[in-house]
Amino acid sequence: MDNQRLVLFIALSLVILLLFSAWQRDHQPPAVVSSHSNTPAAVNNDSQTATPAVDVPAAPAAEKASTPTVSEAPTSTVDAATAEEYITVRTDRLLVKIKTIGGEIARVALPTYPVALDKPEEPFQLLDDRLPKYFVAQSGLLASQGVAPDHHALFTAEKTDYVLGDGNDELLVRLDWQGDNGISVTKTYRFQRDSYQIKLDMEVKNQSQQTWKGRAYEQMQRTEMARESMFLYTYTGGVVSSSWDPYEKIKFDEMATWKPEQSYNKGGWIAMLQHYFIGAWVPPADSVNHFYTKALPDGRYLLGLSGEEQTVAPGDSTHFSSLFYAGPKEQHRLEKIDPNLRLTVDYGVLDILAKPVFWVMEKIYSVVGNWGLAIIFVTLIIKLIFFPLSAASYKSMANMRRLSPKLKALKERYGDDRQKMSQAMMEIYKKEKINPLGGCLPILVQIPVFIALYWVLLESVEMRQAPFFLWIKDLAAKDPYYVLPLLMGISMFVQQKLNPPPMDPVQQKVMQALPIIFTLFFAFFPSGLVLYWVVNNILSIAQQWYITRKIEAGAKA
Repeated sequence: MDNQRLVLFIALSLVILLLFSAWQRDHQPPAVVSSHSNTPAAVNNDSQTATPAVDVPAAPAAEKASTPTVSEAPTSTVDAATAEEYITVRTDRLLVKIKTIGGEIARVALPTYPVALDKPEEPFQLLDDRLPKYFVAQSGLLASQGVAPDHHALFTAEKTDYVLGDGNDELLVRLDWQGDNGISVTKTYRFQRDSYQIKLDMEVKNQSQQTWKGRAYEQMQRTEMARESMFLYTYTGGVVSSSWDPYEKIKFDEMATWKPEQSYNKGGWIAMLQHYFIGAWVPPADSVNHFYTKALPDGRYLLGLSGEEQTVAPGDSTHFSSLFYAGPKEQHRLEKIDPNLRLTVDYGVLDILAKPVFWVMEKIYSVVGNWGLAIIFVTLIIKLIFFPLSAASYKSMANMRRLSPKLKALKERYGDDRQKMSQAMMEIYKKEKINPLGGCLPILVQIPVFIALYWVLLESVEMRQAPFFLWIKDLAAKDPYYVLPLLMGISMFVQQKLNPPPMDPVQQKVMQALPIIFTLFFAFFPSGLVLYWVVNNILSIAQQWYITRKIEAGAKA
């Protein structure tokens, strides 16, 4: 195995990976999106029971066995279609709309994250109850004894507009529901300054003459999203964190059949992910929860969790609490909520390498104040760490380059007799004290680190709309003038000239085509990724040129 074959293998593997990723996204079954109302169930005007809603969770199997009278129907005394109202909440980090129907978090926009650089006043819309990008967060109660409001019940609020004032660090939004039999529920959303967390408290007061029994649930519904890029794949879908798996991906097409490994789990959380952003329900760490998923008939997918049943005696009350995070995948914020929540910044199997790489990059950014410069310095540091291995690899390549005329002469002498040619080549290697694998192994050792850096640049929200210099205004977007992809292609071509030319004519043609192929691919890559490749190639060229020149000078002497 010579160095050219290794380079060819790595290059072709990357091309195949990109093509397969694009093909996979293209051939996913399209989501069927209904054009009718976003409210899944019609509420009966005449009584407190209604047609059972398909998006209301059922009791876990273990609970059904002990409490067979669980009510699965919404409870309300008004027509939801006419009573629905939005409550607007504004903080320094969030612009939220809450529905009076169910207290549903219907829309969440992020003012500090514009939808695009040329639209700085338009915030990125993460949650939205409007089709086709339907994504909402819901919560409710289900009673096995007595009545309770699920996410179709009508709540009332003191006002419809809340703003976190300049002198305040906290904002409370209270919604009330009153049953006819003495059961009342208060939903309180707590917003804080410089936070993407929305803390939820549901208080149940039992003023009836009978014991109340029920449980709380939190869930998210959304439709599938169209892919962001034809060439780059980032996971969009559900995630469950539990005691049996800290980070379990549940794709949309798996939500119809997915079942948790256990009936109940202590702590954990659920999330809906997309590139750079996340919506997640996080219950208290000491709570016991049941996870569930469902594929709804109109193209929506549901991921939720429900807690253990609680009992409230007459004249008593109880609280159900949870936390909803709606915002960017900023690792420091996520880790403070739950350590496993950081895994939603999905570096894949190389997370153990990617995490320290990001840590170094972040430290450099805190000094230089530019993510593009941070990428350059991190690439330089990695090259310095692997300098001895790279030097061994380039030394082997230089020696192979020096032997190229002799190897070419052997091919002309022995023609198609591969056995004799191989024997003659091994004699030359032995005489010159050259290991033909010496250039391969050092490269293979470095590959995982550079792939980890690739995922750091692709997954980190810090790259989104981060400027570099001059025409590069967004490191997460492609180079608008394709300068970096062209520089990358030129650097690949120069590298090839420093390597020993392959003896196989077919390999020669393929290697000559690779710079062109990769330039075309990288033309659509985020400029931060292309910047990394350009810097890496330039540093490699400088190191390889120096070593090759030194060895060739020594051979002449």
